[in-house]
Amino acid sequence: MPQRHVIDLHLKRLLEVDRFKDYGPNGLQVEGRDEIRHIVCGVTASLALIEAAIDAGADAILVHHGLFWRGQDGRVTGWMKQRLARLLAADVNLFAYHLPLDAHAEFGNNAQLGRLFGWPVDGRFGEQDLGFTASLAAPQSLAVFGAQLERQLDRAVLVAGGDSREINRVGWCSGGAQGYFEGAIAAGVDVFVTGEISEPQAHLAAETGVAFIAAGHHATERYGVQAVAAHLAQELGVTQQFIDIANPA
Repeated sequence: MPQRHVIDLHLKRLLEVDRFKDYGPNGLQVEGRDEIRHIVCGVTASLALIEAAIDAGADAILVHHGLFWRGQDGRVTGWMKQRLARLLAADVNLFAYHLPLDAHAEFGNNAQLGRLFGWPVDGRFGEQDLGFTASLAAPQSLAVFGAQLERQLDRAVLVAGGDSREINRVGWCSGGAQGYFEGAIAAGVDVFVTGEISEPQAHLAAETGVAFIAAGHHATERYGVQAVAAHLAQELGVTQQFIDIANPA
């Protein structure tokens, strides 16, 4: 059974944590027991996930969205107190990886999203190379492409802009990457897929003819933690499970 520091170091090296300028700390965010047998992974370190993980017998929780972010109020009150109190009382570790988990070429959210849809990665774009591109094996209409997203992600998607062109080339970046749309356009894609849309992207999509699809922040970021947890199970002998706390965002 691996020690906490072994998992911490393994993930630091695997995800190349030191490469990234991020919005919060990556790695061990809350220290729990030394030995880790069972890991629960999920998207966000919400109270609901923490309680579900404790009920499942977790020694550690692995998430994409941790507890601590740049610029937040540092006081331990309200919701922060509740989350920390449950973790500390149960002696459960919390590991969180944000941009390193988005960017990883094999286990990352974007790599796993591409694998889910059969998009063969042929390029990267955007700040810290977080955006991915691929050419489809066969062209699709925007309607067919959007319907496939809805089936696989099990949620409605928002489609903005687009002209009558067929979809031959796709760009994507999971989560809240609407600011990457211009980089995707410059990379020559016919459609850009991310989690969220803001007001400016609707205009850009209409004016350029490149479709913008908001497929859900949570929905597009469920896959990296599962891939990393499965890797830890294979390499270090822990057991693992994914707990999906539904989120409409």
